[in-house]
Amino acid sequence: MVGIASSPTRLGLAAFLLVGLATAAPSSKRAAAAAAAAAAVPLPDYAITYAPWSYLYSSEGTFPSDITVHLNHTIPEVNYAAIGAAGSVTVDTLDTYASDVYLTSADDISDEPAWLLSDYGMPDVGGSGYSAAPGLIIAAEKNESVVDVFYFYFYSYNWGRPVIGLEFDLHVGDWEHSMTRFVDGVPYAIYLSEHSAGSAYYWDVMDFSTQDANRPITYVANGSHANYATAGTQEYTIALGIVTDVTDAGYAWDITQNYRGYWYNTSTATFSLATGNSTGATEEASPSWLAWTGYWGDEQYADGVEGQYCLFGECLYTSGPTGPVTKNLGRETVCQTDDGCVIFDDLDDLTKQSK
Repeated sequence: MVGIASSPTRLGLAAFLLVGLATAAPSSKRAAAAAAAAAAVPLPDYAITYAPWSYLYSSEGTFPSDITVHLNHTIPEVNYAAIGAAGSVTVDTLDTYASDVYLTSADDISDEPAWLLSDYGMPDVGGSGYSAAPGLIIAAEKNESVVDVFYFYFYSYNWGRPVIGLEFDLHVGDWEHSMTRFVDGVPYAIYLSEHSAGSAYYWDVMDFSTQDANRPITYVANGSHANYATAGTQEYTIALGIVTDVTDAGYAWDITQNYRGYWYNTSTATFSLATGNSTGATEEASPSWLAWTGYWGDEQYADGVEGQYCLFGECLYTSGPTGPVTKNLGRETVCQTDDGCVIFDDLDDLTKQSK
């Protein structure tokens, strides 16, 4: 296990409140985008230096996706009724839609269309870590000393995991993330999202890449894309505890080679562009799409729809997730859920509870 030379004192942090969202009106988007680009502030160097080095599962079948490709193959729907055509939603118009809109697959997902599986996002098999699907890096300054850096990963499909021969939790769209809290530019702790929950660890207990000792290793679970600090069998959080995730050091993924970069203002709950972005950030000039609070996939299929079934309160086909803005970017603690947050100091702590 390799760690950094020093780490800050484990300290308490002041509370921060998340306030209402504000976005530019459609008619002013061009001017707002130009102003945003001119005022863009670079991401801090440490956001890249200490970024996670991730591994997708060796038999993964649903790879990282580009949000622009995903949007092009979805239809905006409310209550299962289309309110637009396939491809009508773009990053420039997304925030004009209401929060009850579902970005529904334009294709029958049982046909496994190529865009849904996102083979184009498969990281370079040569091991360089490059994926053609840009990730997101969002920095949120909490006070003069504390900055949270979020690394968001998007997939067009979540495969779920089998239970007693049945599958559960398949859904279009999948947002997962890790977050590193920096104190005076030094990594303090890291949070790894796991479905609707997650686990936090002090920085110095993580395992680090042999290619770059500054970068912690994270493992992405097969199909479900939950993030874990170790390889192997992982506890899943649904279906009476009888489901497990699996992770291994399969496809190496280096998010710093292709990402869109942003700042999140915790006082105004708004986003701005960050300069020094990688190639993925050149496809749109405005961060307005990040303010959208709707759903990135189909609405959960109703009972009676062909193929749908539910057991133990869990269903085969579930609703798509909401996006990064709903993941408590202004969090007080390291965990996504502030209440009861525990930061673990041992990767082998089998008693840990996700928060």
